[in-house]
Parts: sequence; structure tokens; C-alpha cells
Amino acid sequence: MPRQNTPPSDYPEIVLQQIKQLGLNIAIARKRRGESQAQWAMRLGVSQPTMARIERGDPSVAMASYVMCIWLVNPRSSLAELIAPQHDHGALEKEIARVRSKRSPDKQSNPYSASAKEAPPDAGPPGQAGSAISPLKKMSSTQTGQGFSSIHPGIAALLNKSHPNEP
Repeated sequence: MPRQNTPPSDYPEIVLQQIKQLGLNIAIARKRRGESQAQWAMRLGVSQPTMARIERGDPSVAMASYVMCIWLVNPRSSLAELIAPQHDHGALEKEIARVRSKRSPDKQSNPYSASAKEAPPDAGPPGQAGSAISPLKKMSSTQTGQGFSSIHPGIAALLNKSHPNEP
């Protein structure tokens, strides 16, 4: 087995806890089905001792073995969906900031840099929830143009996400 760059003992504690919880959940799922570690090991193509390590939440077990266990429990689940680009809000916010800075290099012309005293022209009476258009929606409708959503689908997904305070 190749040497790991970072030993599991150096992983953040929260990561180790989540792997242990994953292992515990795998063990519970297997037991609820009335199956042995040996049966699951055979289905996974691993040894019974490796199956025991998975259930203990050993971080040095190959990720594919954990993913296979997840698939055995719920074949319709998608682990990759957890970090799909359209759900990566941190990166999407950076992309939006980059697009905004390219489109309005002069802060005076940026409709979102108005002082707190100035209400945007489309704002409703103060105190009424949902009376103003969010900056993201405004950006999508006034600054992005037709081809924006096809070029930047992740940003478009964030821009089109409904906000609780909008109609």
C-alpha cells in the first residue's frame, strides 16, 4: 500500500469523527439487514478484517470501500451530489464577486455599494419583507445578459435560487 502524505492522526478531529460516524452507520445498516461482516466483505470485495475496520471508522481504509458501503445501503444516493459545483456556495460567491468586479470596476456605478441610508430604487416601504429584489436576482436580470446561465451554470443556479424574503 502506498504511503499517505498525511497520516490519519493529523486529520482534523471533526473529519475523524465523521468517518467514525459513517462506520457506525454502516455497521447499523448491516446489522439491521441481518447480514454478517463476512457477507458484506464478500459483496465489497474486501476481507472481513477490512470490513471490521470500515465499521470502526478507520480513516486509512480506501474511500472506494466506504462509497461501496453507502451504495449497498442506498443505491439511489449520490455522494458526489454533496459537493456538486452547483452546491459549492463558497466558490459560487467568489465567482459572483469576480464577475461583479469585472462588470463594475467603478464602485460609484455599482448598485450594490449604495450606503445604508440610500434605498435602492426598487425597494418597497421599510419593514415589508420581500419588497426589494435581492442583489443576486438584480444581477441576474440586469447585468448578466442572455448567455450568462449557459456559460456559468453554477452561478446561474445560485442566482435563480429562491430567497425566503422574495415573492
